[in-house]
Amino acid sequence: MDPSILKALLEGDAKYMSPTGTKFLYGTAGFRCKAPLLDKIVFRVGILAVLRSKCTKATIGVMLTASHNPVEDNGVKVVEPSGEMMVASWEPRATAIANAASSDELVDIISQLISESSIDIKQPSHVMFARDTRPSGDHLAAILEQSLTAMQSSFDNLGVLTTPQLHYMVWSRNTHHPPSDIQGYYTTIATAFKELLPQSMSGPAVVTVDCANGVGAGALQKMAEVIGNNCLNVTVCNDGSSGILNEKCGADYVKLNQCAPDGVDLETGKRYASLDGDADRVVFFFEDNGSFRLLDGDKIASLVASFIQEQLTQADMKLTLGVVQTAYANGSSTDYLCGKMKIPVACVPTGVKHLHHKAKEFDIGVYFEANGHGTVLFSEKAVKEFHRISSDESCSMEKKQAASQLCRLTQLINQAVGDALSDLLLVEVVLAHKKWGCAEWSKTYTDLPNRQMKVKVPDRTLMKTTDAERVCVSPAGLQEAIDTLVVTFAMGRSFVRPSGTEDVVRVYAEADTQARCDLLACLVADAVTEHMGDSVNKTTAADENH
Repeated sequence: MDPSILKALLEGDAKYMSPTGTKFLYGTAGFRCKAPLLDKIVFRVGILAVLRSKCTKATIGVMLTASHNPVEDNGVKVVEPSGEMMVASWEPRATAIANAASSDELVDIISQLISESSIDIKQPSHVMFARDTRPSGDHLAAILEQSLTAMQSSFDNLGVLTTPQLHYMVWSRNTHHPPSDIQGYYTTIATAFKELLPQSMSGPAVVTVDCANGVGAGALQKMAEVIGNNCLNVTVCNDGSSGILNEKCGADYVKLNQCAPDGVDLETGKRYASLDGDADRVVFFFEDNGSFRLLDGDKIASLVASFIQEQLTQADMKLTLGVVQTAYANGSSTDYLCGKMKIPVACVPTGVKHLHHKAKEFDIGVYFEANGHGTVLFSEKAVKEFHRISSDESCSMEKKQAASQLCRLTQLINQAVGDALSDLLLVEVVLAHKKWGCAEWSKTYTDLPNRQMKVKVPDRTLMKTTDAERVCVSPAGLQEAIDTLVVTFAMGRSFVRPSGTEDVVRVYAEADTQARCDLLACLVADAVTEHMGDSVNKTTAADENH
């Protein structure tokens, strides 16, 4: 490395203190913790991003966000040239750089990374970065700029964006695919949405959206302006003008508490949705005879997959369609997809990176975590087939129309990553075509009662799982204890997995009634307490999806 660059890096790095006794782990969400602890981490992620850019010979993204976490938290993560999350092989390298205890150790790690990855340090680099609306964002963005400047890299500070918008812009930059700016993002998606709405609609799609007092509020308002109120009538709640980010609002709050967010008064016959703090998750809900009804990621996946299946059938296309889930998916959703819909379902460990990778194995892969984070991936083969049939004059009008619909879906859906705005509009399109409201959608299948719990443990690393986290292999005897409990409950199912953020074990349970489900969860939690050891592991890790 050029001595002048190395000198600037070490001088910049020395400005920021390392939090005492804290180990940072790069996970699915990058690094995430209390904002004051992130100064040195953000500076070093700038180094990592430039090296990744030189390695891939492409533009890399960096996003400053803590998603659904409280406002006092923040985080930083790296985005690949494809718009996807950073490749898993670089996660340990990110962890090593973040935790280097001295300047000499930092230099050794960087040098080793350059050597192992055969990086041409003279290769130009470019980084695009953005932040959400957290008050700590400006400060961290300034630190990131200092790091990129020290590395003599070119960069674009895109200001305040949703996380999916940053992913989309990085993908666009590297593929030379329109849009070239954020306005193009809005225009591309809005145009596809309007073209997909059935001509028979008597009025605009109408929805009230809780934006978690986060970055999604401004983005949704901008999208609605571009679409026009003759096609979309959206009411924005919790727009950040008075409330606190993610406090008693947002997709995570609605999903976990099974209730409407603060600032939203339910009215019969209306459709509601909640975004999370950085607008990469969305869930829907409505009032049903005085009761709250949630339409989560599982419901979104089944709705979208059924619509795509209908279009494929009408176009007579022989393409593979599959849905990817995690163990958190409700058992009824899996039965509905596999049984009634005859759509293949694959299960992978928790984390979008696992879902995204598996979805690529299908011509059309649909994935949504239960929390509402997901998207649809279309293979190059599928896209070519859509265009071929839509322009084939020998095909019937019905086939061509279905193929055209599928073409437009590839423009509406943000395939780089789950995007709450894109997914919100996707759901509205499907409901319009099916002529459904929330009640009809909800009746496709009935969720099994379920419960999630957290059990505090001295050392979460003592727990190991397999089979997409559905089977616990360590500590010994715990899985056998869970199996013994589960068989005593009608429609019982339960699994445990260690948190990626704190020393807790997460318990999930299902049963035929809520009371029995709650009891099963408590009994499994007791089994966890009984079987876990007594060592202590103090770490700060990236937040995860559950």
